[in-house]
Amino acid sequence: MKILVVDDERDIQTLFEQRFRREIRTGEFSFDFAFSGEEALKYLESRKQEAVLILSDINMPGMSGLELLKNIKKKYEKPPPVVMMITAYGDSENYRQAMQLGADDFLTKPVDFTSLKEKLKSRNHS
Repeated sequence: MKILVVDDERDIQTLFEQRFRREIRTGEFSFDFAFSGEEALKYLESRKQEAVLILSDINMPGMSGLELLKNIKKKYEKPPPVVMMITAYGDSENYRQAMQLGADDFLTKPVDFTSLKEKLKSRNHS
C-alpha cells in the first residue's frame, strides 16, 4: 500500500521510517512524504494519484490540511484516496470540519503508532 504523509515537520519522515521499518522492508507499505499541502497536490498530480492513503497534518503554513482535504476530495473522485487527518489539537472544531470535508479518519499527535499500524493493516486487507 502506497501512503503519502503530509506534514510540515520534516522529522516526521524519520519517525515513520523507524516505526514502519519492518513493513517497509517486506513491501507491505511504502511511504512518500510531502512537507506542505501544495507539495502534496503536486505529488498527486505528477504520480497520477498513486497514493492509496494520505495522512495529513491539519495545521501547516500555507495550505492547511483541511484545504488539502477539500482539494483531494473534489479532484480525485475515482478511486478516492483514503484521507486520515492528523492534528496536535484534539479540538472538536477541526474534527467536525475534517469530517464534513470527507476525512476518513482522525488522529491526534503524538501519533499512537500501534493504533495507526492496526488501522493501516485493516485497510490494506479490506
